[in-house]
Amino acid sequence: MIDARLAPYVSRKSRHLPVRQQSAALCYRIEKGRSEVLLITTRKSHRWIIPKGWLIDGLTPSETARQEAWEEAGIRGLCDTKTMGRFHYQKFRPKKGPVLCAVDVFPLLVQSVSSRFPECGQRDRKWFSPKKAAQKVNSRELAILLRKLEPVRH
Repeated sequence: MIDARLAPYVSRKSRHLPVRQQSAALCYRIEKGRSEVLLITTRKSHRWIIPKGWLIDGLTPSETARQEAWEEAGIRGLCDTKTMGRFHYQKFRPKKGPVLCAVDVFPLLVQSVSSRFPECGQRDRKWFSPKKAAQKVNSRELAILLRKLEPVRH
């Protein structure tokens, strides 16, 4: 696992915040012999990210990642049960205050893409090469994971 808990990328202020766990799906496919990854936009700022969210009661972290891929991107596929890495980011919650989110990333081999899904009117989605995707995301830690993406066998 690539642990992107890299101290240089986490601000000093963030290190003293409460830590909350999230799961993310790194949705990928092989097109013409090359890996492509799916990025989606955030709902408010329209920055490029991967589908992620808080852990869901009754689901494992990888099942949560698979559920987030469906809700946020309309993706169905095979989600690996083993994390490929972790990244961190600071989330500002208006009523609860800031937290440091530790996001475990699970590779998800895409089997189908739906045009209708719970958040279809709220987000854009686009396929990128891992290298281009790494350039599009704001998180340096997530960019590291994207650049080191290798095809995962299921």
